[in-house]
Amino acid sequence: MAEWIEVGKKAPAFTLTADDGKKVKLSDFGGSPVVLYFYPKDDTPGCTKEACAFRDRKAEIEKLGARVLGVSPDTVESHVKFRDKFELNFPLLADPDHAIAEKYGAWREKNMYGKKTMGIQRSTYLIDANGKVAKVWQRVQVDGHDDQVLEAVKAMVTA
Repeated sequence: MAEWIEVGKKAPAFTLTADDGKKVKLSDFGGSPVVLYFYPKDDTPGCTKEACAFRDRKAEIEKLGARVLGVSPDTVESHVKFRDKFELNFPLLADPDHAIAEKYGAWREKNMYGKKTMGIQRSTYLIDANGKVAKVWQRVQVDGHDDQVLEAVKAMVTA
């Protein structure tokens, strides 16, 4: 189990398949900040609320020059259904073997009702235009998270 990537470190490179079937690389966004958020599962209550919050704030985030990318272990087919059901307007990336989640430290042991399992720890990375980690939210509480991310992007681009 990898540790969280520290602020100031280079964000690990990745290539994942998006909900539109295209390959997406972190390097595709060089020169733009990226909001990379890891979520446990498509079409579940917390994940839907989080995705819809990012959907609703996308214009504000992109106006600041940043892009939003969601990552979960779900398949591309699952992402397509989730995207279409909730009219999501940013790429959902499939990480079925959770290799990228592991690189970023988001694949962690979870303990629910005394049962230990491995899974995605809801988390978000703000990656600056140079590919370095500017901020990490390790255990995201969905309510208000979109506000926190938007404020961090604003602070980063105006600094």
